[in-house]
Amino acid sequence: MIDDQAAIRMLLRTVLENAGYTVREAASGQMALALYREQRPDLVITDLVMPEMTGLDLILEMTREFLDAKVIAMTGEISEEGLQTAKLLGARHTFHKPFSMDKLLTAIRYELAH
Repeated sequence: MIDDQAAIRMLLRTVLENAGYTVREAASGQMALALYREQRPDLVITDLVMPEMTGLDLILEMTREFLDAKVIAMTGEISEEGLQTAKLLGARHTFHKPFSMDKLLTAIRYELAH
């Protein structure tokens, strides 16, 4: 999971670990890409608005390099158009913050099953 805000990472980590998932986290897109290349996770959840490398840039790079990358994008600061762009770049699901944790977990279960 990638988000530049530590509080968001901690919240998502808690929810995901309580649901039984193993979580690796990164505070930036560049760090996330390095971790992804090192050990490919089953699924990536990324914020779209981050310094240095945006989530859109990260999605583009990941899906270009790894065609089967599974990405869920989230944001609180970007328009619906930005979320649509994330889908065009390869995000399988998008969420606008704040979002329902139940809906996020449903999307995660779906992606991991397919």
